Amino acid sequence: MRNNTCKGDKLKYIDEIKINSLLRVPVNEKEVVRILEKSTQLKRLSLEESAKLLCVNDYAILQKIYDAAFYVKNSIYGRRVVLFVPLYISNICENSCLYCGFSSKNKTTIRKRLTFKEVLEQTKILLKRGHKRILMVAGEMAYSKESIGYYINAIKAIYSASYKGNRIKRVNVNVAPMNVEDFGKLKEAGVGTYQIFQETYHEETYKKLHTSGAKSDFYNRLNAVDNAFKAGINDVGIGPLLGLYDHRFEILALLMHIEYLEKTYGIGPHTISVPRIEPAPGSEYSLNPEHFISDEEFKKLVSVLRLSVPYTGIIMSTRETANLRDVLINLGVSQISAESKVTPGGYENNLKEAINNDEPGRQFSLSDQRSLNEIIISLLSKGFIPSFCAACYRKNRIGKSFMNLAKSGEIKHMCDINALITFKEYLEDFADPKIIKLGNSFIEEYKMKILDEISLEVLDKFLLNVDAGVRDVYV
Repeated sequence: MRNNTCKGDKLKYIDEIKINSLLRVPVNEKEVVRILEKSTQLKRLSLEESAKLLCVNDYAILQKIYDAAFYVKNSIYGRRVVLFVPLYISNICENSCLYCGFSSKNKTTIRKRLTFKEVLEQTKILLKRGHKRILMVAGEMAYSKESIGYYINAIKAIYSASYKGNRIKRVNVNVAPMNVEDFGKLKEAGVGTYQIFQETYHEETYKKLHTSGAKSDFYNRLNAVDNAFKAGINDVGIGPLLGLYDHRFEILALLMHIEYLEKTYGIGPHTISVPRIEPAPGSEYSLNPEHFISDEEFKKLVSVLRLSVPYTGIIMSTRETANLRDVLINLGVSQISAESKVTPGGYENNLKEAINNDEPGRQFSLSDQRSLNEIIISLLSKGFIPSFCAACYRKNRIGKSFMNLAKSGEIKHMCDINALITFKEYLEDFADPKIIKLGNSFIEEYKMKILDEISLEVLDKFLLNVDAGVRDVYV
């Protein structure tokens, strides 16, 4: 059965004419200052205001945008940074996408679909390193009852894995669009966030780059989030693949998509991802993308997103370099992946071998190849709390409930406490002596920054429970 539930349903809420007109409107410093004053009050920006910020090129004004993004990020999310790892279960794909190593026409890719035993073993490897949150990724197989069954059983295999009493706390998924009924089955299987990239919101470019397969239907892809919401999946993640078209157009189209979702369902995405196109094996297009984005432009668009949708999480993958990721955490990024492999079965028990491994079955190239331990040390050195938390998912603080807590400011204090609890678990169960000493000192210093005596009392109680062997508890 093919997923034809959205085919031909052309909801024209991506207004290309309006976007292009907004990008031609001149901007001055006085207007930018007014917009930034509004953003630092933690208010959503309009599409027009976001467009003006995206068009800023003056260095001094850019610094003001970065300062505002830093303020907003820390006001809402505090100093915690959520860590996760992708787990690719299959690179078998029916689609032909010119930029992707998984393209069906790419003859250099070695195809593999993990068995459920292999999914379990890969999960155990990740658990032994300390990971607690997994993004399950699969190439887009021809949509069928078999594929939804495969996804569900893979999710069950991930959740069934254990190491020293530790289990994966949250499985998010990045898989093909499906109908409402099958999205409902994903929800029943315990999926966290459903993530899907539109790749490009520019319809003509989309059709040029997606030459065959179900993914060649622009509107079927665009409407996938609607089906997920209708099935009761409250947390979704969206984003473009930057570099396929003008990044300013993509960001404004993304914001249009968010406005549509908020108007229609009362809630926007839980997360936004901002991947840039990277070289992929067998893809000439990926080696010379038509719309190159400099690091400075990239910093600007991440900052503008943080100001435009202040309460939405922003995800940064290991596509980017370690240095740039460290910078972008200050400008709006709230979740990062660690020691990623983008090949099915790519994780090895020997971490050194895994990092150096460069298999032809990978989807794209990676830049930040630091281990989880190395990333944690880097975060601590910059005053960030490494977080393995999934409390909101466990306590049903999702969708509108999460956004209400974020807008009231309550979520920041919960995030701080839960981040410290889960980091303490990591120190007790996985860290080497150097990180244990460093991490415990960080926790003691950070506790003094929590002004609420009740919160401090709650945190101390939880930390003592962790010392006593209690796991997987949250506020």
